[in-house]
Amino acid sequence: MDERKIILSGIKPSGDLTLGSYIGAIKNWVELADQYDCFYMMADLHAITVRQVPADLRRRTLAQIAQYIACGLDPEKNTIFIQSQVPEHTQLGWVLDCYTMFGELSRMTQFKDKSAKNADNINAGLFTYPSLMAADILIYQADLVPVGEDQKQHVELTRDIAHRFNTIYGDVFKLPEPFIPKVGARIMSLQTPENKMSKSETDNGGCVCLMDKPEAIMKAFKRAVTDSETSVHFDRENKPGVSNLMQIYSVATGSTFEQIQQEFAGKGYGDFKVKVGEAVVEMLRPIREEAERILADKAYLEKVYREGAEKASYAARKTLRKVYKKVGFVQ
Repeated sequence: MDERKIILSGIKPSGDLTLGSYIGAIKNWVELADQYDCFYMMADLHAITVRQVPADLRRRTLAQIAQYIACGLDPEKNTIFIQSQVPEHTQLGWVLDCYTMFGELSRMTQFKDKSAKNADNINAGLFTYPSLMAADILIYQADLVPVGEDQKQHVELTRDIAHRFNTIYGDVFKLPEPFIPKVGARIMSLQTPENKMSKSETDNGGCVCLMDKPEAIMKAFKRAVTDSETSVHFDRENKPGVSNLMQIYSVATGSTFEQIQQEFAGKGYGDFKVKVGEAVVEMLRPIREEAERILADKAYLEKVYREGAEKASYAARKTLRKVYKKVGFVQ
């Protein structure tokens, strides 16, 4: 029997999980457990490159675990853990810092973007976090990393670091591949449909979060930006707002773009936006209710993240021991 391939992914608990992260990532992860060994981390170490309110970070980390489980990620089938509870990440991260070139880090587009947004806090962690991200992936010998198009650069850098290390010390790391899911990969903002839906937009109505109440979801969709025409058809370039709504409606209802076009032929955007909002409310309702139930069961939640950290640590230690031996640390 072939060994199952390993998948690793993580989302920073720096804001609430959005409809975009559900459709683009988490929804697609649920089926993966049948074919792969999946590791999902709450990337709290990455979150602190930007200043966080400690109590909020703790609350969101636990809420994110509850939402993962509510979205269908079974902790019996997947390893769900908090990154900071597995010290091997930072231990390997430091070693990989020493095999990552300054020029490589300064070319990372996310560093440029984040520096522009956080001009008063351009810290060393913001600069070197791609090395930690490489450690996150390589510590589990991950074969595949589910990423959006905008994150492919990090996987490429991880491969470069791993290749450099392997060239010096022999076959230590597997070279991971980006795993880009099919439909639904990019859900755009409801207010600026040229940009990806982001948790930083909760104030302007551009973003819908998994835990939002139905009335907040409806309000966001009723205010969604469309265009000056009235026909509902898919054209990402000329009708980004309507196309984004069609994509969301397609995921929520299972309808094809052609069926959606027929359903709303001759109807205005007002009707269409209400229907999309209602479909999203019904899609997210069971997730929100289940996440609230899990959050109230503190003992269960703690059991999940403790067992997850133990499983993750067990896998990570094997790689770290090998790396420490190769670089010459006394065992």
